[in-house]
Amino acid sequence: MSDATLHAVNQDPDDFAVQIADQIESFIVAVTEVAKGDEPDSAVPFLLLEFSQLMLAGGRLGAHEDILPDERYEPDLGPEPDVDDLRERFAVILEPIDVYSEVFDPYEPRKAPVPSRISDDIAGVVTDLRHGLAHYRAGRTTEALWWWQFSYFSSWGSTASATLRALQSLVAHVRLDQPLPALDGLDTDQGLTEEAEDVLAEEAGRVMAEEIATPLGMRTLR
Repeated sequence: MSDATLHAVNQDPDDFAVQIADQIESFIVAVTEVAKGDEPDSAVPFLLLEFSQLMLAGGRLGAHEDILPDERYEPDLGPEPDVDDLRERFAVILEPIDVYSEVFDPYEPRKAPVPSRISDDIAGVVTDLRHGLAHYRAGRTTEALWWWQFSYFSSWGSTASATLRALQSLVAHVRLDQPLPALDGLDTDQGLTEEAEDVLAEEAGRVMAEEIATPLGMRTLR
């Protein structure tokens, strides 16, 4: 085990909690600002950066020994804050590239890719993170760390990593001036339709990367 991993596992719990809480709060604040749409031409680069940094916090939680809550039952936090506005704003900002395909579990054989939406992913991740942050702000530090670690393994970790892969792939397509397959046939409610599979297989109706590069704050290398 490396010195860095040992430090992550053996770090003082109070210092660890403060650092994780700061990273999570920074992520929530940043994506909320992006969702305002004041700088839509910077949306994708900012999201790529923020999700990369969030996955660092997730990796630290994953490397840490199991965190157990102080109480047997989780205290009631009341109703969860509404994220519909956040989801809808990102759906508008990311409309050309909101839908992407994802393999839910790479260790399950013969699983077909399923359509997902970056806007839905962001809303779901923020909901999970806010839940833990409510515990942290109420002084229940161990409860907050337990929730963030548990939900990293069960929910937001896989969602955030899928979103990060989608964003990285998008930026790579644009920067390398590679065309993107048309995603019109992807239906997030019904899955990947036969028509969509034919479209992707034949690479018909392709959308050139430069058509989305400028409005989303990206550029090609050439």
